[in-house]
Amino acid sequence: MALHSIAVCFNGVAVSRPNFASCRRRTVKVSAFACPPLSSVARLSVKGKAVSDNEAPETKDNSLVVCFGEMLIDFVPTISGLSLAESPAFKKAPGGAPANVAVGISRLGGSSAFIGKVGEDEFGYMLADILKENNVNSEGVRFDPGARTALAFVTLRNDGEREFMFYRNPSADMLLEESELDYDLIRKAKIFHYGSISLITEPCKSAHIAAAKAAKDAGVILSYDPNLRLPLWPSAESAREGIMGIWETADIVKISEEEISFLTKGEDPYDDAVVRKFYHPNLKLLLVTEGPDGCRYYTKDFSGRVKGLKVDAVDTTGAGDAFVAGILSQLAVDLSLLQEEDRLRDALKFANACGALTVMERGAIPALPTREAVLDTLLKSVA
Repeated sequence: MALHSIAVCFNGVAVSRPNFASCRRRTVKVSAFACPPLSSVARLSVKGKAVSDNEAPETKDNSLVVCFGEMLIDFVPTISGLSLAESPAFKKAPGGAPANVAVGISRLGGSSAFIGKVGEDEFGYMLADILKENNVNSEGVRFDPGARTALAFVTLRNDGEREFMFYRNPSADMLLEESELDYDLIRKAKIFHYGSISLITEPCKSAHIAAAKAAKDAGVILSYDPNLRLPLWPSAESAREGIMGIWETADIVKISEEEISFLTKGEDPYDDAVVRKFYHPNLKLLLVTEGPDGCRYYTKDFSGRVKGLKVDAVDTTGAGDAFVAGILSQLAVDLSLLQEEDRLRDALKFANACGALTVMERGAIPALPTREAVLDTLLKSVA
């Protein structure tokens, strides 16, 4: 069958190859290439310029995903397979898991916002500009004049896997206070997404708990990706306690195989009986990511596995966040996916493709794909 005649259905919408030709691209700095494809709405072109406050993108409250937590600068080595000391140069790349998810959702044509704190410094201003340039609502961003924006140096092995060295003692993201939260923005959300790094120290821990409670009280769906970064915690045990301490408030949880092994102190992450220990009575969806092998899904009524796409990995930074952005962007529009296994599987194929495309470039936010790119990849995979 010729490629141009193929049509694939995702979430009940048939998408054919010719539609891609009409997508209008935007250009943004730091190698980002964000546009919400397959949309009839033309977006503003913003190259090297932040959107001003009165030009902030309109928020579609009925499908808004608010992401809470850290946003930082990743310094990624230009050559893989070397230690930090041996690396001759680094590429500056915006990152931070919750911010990655917020930008990822917007790249996919969804509605997102970010709540967090950065330093009142050049990196902080750069990160705030990147949110605006990617049509992420940044009303919840705060600037700290007394603390720096967090930095992370990332070591890339030859297989694209990475290790982190953080500079945040303390960084601005750790100093967000309850009084600085934008509660109106939180209550507008369809989904409120967060990780565990914001639980490590005060005052951000209290701000995190207050924000999640406000969202829950407003009937917002809570999405949790622990995103374990063990070097940031005082000890392994404090990490386990912190991560599990908020587990039962979440409606959606995404966890990796490595995190299951860590939280269970070495139990088999491929054993369904082990995974089911993480399924609490009020959970709507538990997702276990397996890197290039795809993911597993668990609901009250069904479970299964969706295969991933095989690609050549350059840098796995942000792959899990791209996956989360992929699934949340669809759930925010239609939560009934949680009750229909076939449609949920299609949504997870889409999310797997988001993760696969992200590992093909260095950095997190610069590598996050557009919806056009994801659908194009999925069409090619069935050609």
